[in-house]
Amino acid sequence: MLLKDQVAVVYGGGGAIGGAVARRFGREGATVYLAGRSRAKLEVVARDVTAAGGRARVAVVDALDEAAVVEHVAAVTAEAGRLDIALNAVGHAHVQGKPLTELSLAEFEAPLREYGRSQFIIAKSATKPMLERGSGVLLVLSTPGARRGFAGVLGFGATCGAIEALTRHLACELGPRGVRVVCLRPDAVPETVDLGSHAREVFQPFADRAGVTLAQMLHPSTSASVLKRYPRLEEVASAAVFAASDQGSAMTGAVMNLTCGSVFD
Repeated sequence: MLLKDQVAVVYGGGGAIGGAVARRFGREGATVYLAGRSRAKLEVVARDVTAAGGRARVAVVDALDEAAVVEHVAAVTAEAGRLDIALNAVGHAHVQGKPLTELSLAEFEAPLREYGRSQFIIAKSATKPMLERGSGVLLVLSTPGARRGFAGVLGFGATCGAIEALTRHLACELGPRGVRVVCLRPDAVPETVDLGSHAREVFQPFADRAGVTLAQMLHPSTSASVLKRYPRLEEVASAAVFAASDQGSAMTGAVMNLTCGSVFD
């Protein structure tokens, strides 16, 4: 087991990506603390973790509420005695598909504000006990919008660029004290659409403008990647396990390119 006896917290643990990573963390031996706004979704993931022989705890936490996140981290460390891994898999519904001429200032600012706020709050709160122990891993998520130009993703594309820049700056600041920071950058993951993610809401406007169904738009044949497909949830989860484990211990400030070759680094 790559994460035996580790303690991991997954914010957005009831979502498609957060849930997939949490399940793998549990199978790899970590005790997983799931946090998010929907207790029902969190409990589904927790049941899966425990059914596979893992250990999971659930807490309703709003990642935009700094006091709530600070309290949650304190509760985790008080119960578990440590915190080794934190994943920010929190998603925020936002507008995509609108060109500049139709996009409002509020729609442009929303992802920058909401993702930026949760990134800061979780990074500051979750790494505090890691810095005190002198070890730990912070994982964050981005998309190809950070590197590749797309029409209709102005606010979110700029946000992803900011997240990847934050990864580098946090790594420089926290690395000398033993804490690693790694960003996972998958492309669109079609499985998430049917798993309660906000992906359907985000991607539907693109399909509507193209005059196709969402399933047609996300079919592997439409992928711009050199592998002619999109990444799978299990591949994202596997990358997260590697990055969080001792096998990835030489890596920090890095962006793991999980786009199947839709962008190159």
